[in-house]
Amino acid sequence: MVYPTLLAAIGDVAPPTWRASSVGVYRLWRDMGYAVGALLAGVVADAFGLSAATLTIACPTFASGVLVAARMRETLSPDDVSGQLDRALATPET
Repeated sequence: MVYPTLLAAIGDVAPPTWRASSVGVYRLWRDMGYAVGALLAGVVADAFGLSAATLTIACPTFASGVLVAARMRETLSPDDVSGQLDRALATPET
């Protein structure tokens, strides 16, 4: 459920001339995380146990969430958000 939202955020903030490349860079790091995370978790689990492996993977995940919360800003103005909400909640007239 998070993946489409993150792709939309990347596409929203990237300049149009670099939008496709920015999505590619995002996909590179995201998909590489699957391979590196699995290998790292396996090595740490073998050496220190499953709890240590879970903590090892949880720390960078938490750090990336904190980084995104600190750095990303809403690109829509409050008026735009309000207008979209009003349109979404409006019932069609018959």
